Amino acid sequence: MSIEKFTTAATVIVVGGGHAGCEAALASARLGIDTVLFTLSLDAIGNLPCNPSIGGTAKGHLVFEIDALGGEMGRAADAVTLQSRTLNLGKGAAVHSKRVQADRMAYHSYMKHKLETTRHLRVVQGEVTEILTENGEVSGVVTSLGEVWTCQKVIIATGTYLGGRIFVGDKNFSSGPDNSLPALGLTDCLKALGLPLVRFKTGTPARIRRDTVDLSVLEEQPGEEEIIPFSSTTDPHRFDDFQQMSCHIVYTNEETHRVILENIHRSAMYSGQITGTGPRYCPSIEDKLKRFADKERHQLFVEPMGVDTEELYLQGFSTSLPTDVQHKMVRTLKGFENAHIMRYAYAIEYDCIDPTCLQATLECKMIKGFYGAGQFNGTSGYEEAAAQGLLAGINAALAVMGREQIILPRSGSYIGTLIDDLVTKGTNEPYRMMTSRSEFRLILRQDNADLRLTPLGYEVGLISEERYLEFLQKKSLEEAEKQRLNSTYLSPEKVNPFLNERGLDPVKSGVSLGDLLRRPQITYDELLILDTNRPKLPRGVEKTVEVDIKYEGYIKRELAEVERQQKLENKKLPENLDYTGIKGLRLEAGQKLQKIKPLTVGQAARISGVSPADITVLLLYLGLK
Repeated sequence: MSIEKFTTAATVIVVGGGHAGCEAALASARLGIDTVLFTLSLDAIGNLPCNPSIGGTAKGHLVFEIDALGGEMGRAADAVTLQSRTLNLGKGAAVHSKRVQADRMAYHSYMKHKLETTRHLRVVQGEVTEILTENGEVSGVVTSLGEVWTCQKVIIATGTYLGGRIFVGDKNFSSGPDNSLPALGLTDCLKALGLPLVRFKTGTPARIRRDTVDLSVLEEQPGEEEIIPFSSTTDPHRFDDFQQMSCHIVYTNEETHRVILENIHRSAMYSGQITGTGPRYCPSIEDKLKRFADKERHQLFVEPMGVDTEELYLQGFSTSLPTDVQHKMVRTLKGFENAHIMRYAYAIEYDCIDPTCLQATLECKMIKGFYGAGQFNGTSGYEEAAAQGLLAGINAALAVMGREQIILPRSGSYIGTLIDDLVTKGTNEPYRMMTSRSEFRLILRQDNADLRLTPLGYEVGLISEERYLEFLQKKSLEEAEKQRLNSTYLSPEKVNPFLNERGLDPVKSGVSLGDLLRRPQITYDELLILDTNRPKLPRGVEKTVEVDIKYEGYIKRELAEVERQQKLENKKLPENLDYTGIKGLRLEAGQKLQKIKPLTVGQAARISGVSPADITVLLLYLGLK
């Protein structure tokens, strides 16, 4: 029997085993590329160091999109779901977002095993301390053990480990999340390569032992009755009779605020120790009390961390106050009078890159073959990280194969919006995806992610033939059902009793089921009373059909705007254009354009500091107007 000779070489190397690194490595390997993933610890792969949850407002959209392209996060989340809820159901369909409580250790185990059993992928526990380049192109990496690995592409997905430092009160020390090893050797190398680095901060709350909390006095938050999986590959019957774990709600009070404010000078955030910029939309409890001083209480969520653990996560209560204060503030909460802290809250600083030095493919403009993904690119959140990792992995693999790399337009996905925001506008704080960041929310819904992205996933090679045929069948069912509803007419005699019961205006002539569904007060499910010949359809098909018909007019308007903006996206800009030499272009605009080097006129128009007048000058200069 022949023994394969070991070689310290790979085609694509991924640095980091968090959510970005996992998706990047899986995508590259699944496209047949020899891939190695380096992680500081095998025990931290796919870790959920903050919320034990996947999804949420806009983040749920990202997970559906990741799945539609052939990524893994949706399948993993479905496999370890403790509870599922769809947020924003009281608002329009555009912002409906699925969120699940996930079993933290089960998620790690699932993702670690998925990496271990994927062809063309090797997982190595080790620290990458240097990126090697030749003639402005990646040639390999060096580890802390002195190994030299040659490669063609490197994807940096270091999360909060890069230069990580934890802060608790007046104590601080080098560390990754959860007191894990930090990555300390790589920052100096990146600086030497000329990459622009910044320092950001995030934080996490204390973990509480369940049996020391009186959950009976808290407001219970059960899961939803009807669970639609994140992944189209998950058996839809998996959640039939599924026993969900409840979350609970608790509120801060006057005593909580007194304890925090009397000790706020001892917080690392307010003592001047922390220099990194924190996330605007996930502030510490100290920040909340300062920024919203008029609020008498703040809502906190008590969330389970797994089936086989007694740890509870106290969402909304992150802090860098010292441990003695943490005990006091936790015990001021209703039901927490005897609570025991199992893990202390902390803030963590880390190094990341200015994402404007990246192209929309996530490849670095300065170093060919160097890609960034996840929190390394200045984002926050597991879902944002996984989305970037997936695209970076796809593009690194495509580049190796000599195929054209993909750029996702912001009009076609939240992933495209996220990346366009990062590389075009940059970010001065940890970037979080929100539905308000997209001007195309109504056509970028979570229910139609497969319609938007599965064809691309199939073209790239991450969607199998079998899955693609199933997608085409689902698409056919949706089109057929919309056609049936719009062409099935009912008489006033049949419809008016139904309308009268609901206090709605009667009709004077025949009306289609589609027209009835367009009325805001009538749902697809309610129409079943009149729609006696309705075919049996998957729930996901019904959801998409209902929204497409109800919002048809608005959707047409958004699509028209997409088409209008696409004209600017189709106007390409020369890569070597010297913007500072264009007469009539304002100084600020010229400098910004020179730094970003936009690919299209559309991207140029989205750069902060570039006005419509500047775009007119640019178009005239290039003879494009």
